[in-house]
Amino acid sequence: MSLSTEQKSGVVAQYRRDPRDTGSPEVQIALLSQRINGLGEHFSAHKRDHSSRRGLVKLVNQRRKLLDYLKATRPAKYQELVESLGLRR
Repeated sequence: MSLSTEQKSGVVAQYRRDPRDTGSPEVQIALLSQRINGLGEHFSAHKRDHSSRRGLVKLVNQRRKLLDYLKATRPAKYQELVESLGLRR
């Protein structure tokens, strides 16, 4: 469910703006997407886990807000990120 240090550093390295960047919207969205995708496996095994499902909804809403912000401030970067993460089918 949570990301290991290696997974997190790999995602940060892939989506950061500069070598010291860890908190840009692109990095945050990518990290949230990794966590959301990881929870899919959990819910296939635990269908009645409504507490974790509530947490999943919170993660999805947080990612949605960050995506809206990125779309308003940097539309080209938003489009690139959506394509690379495979969002918006």
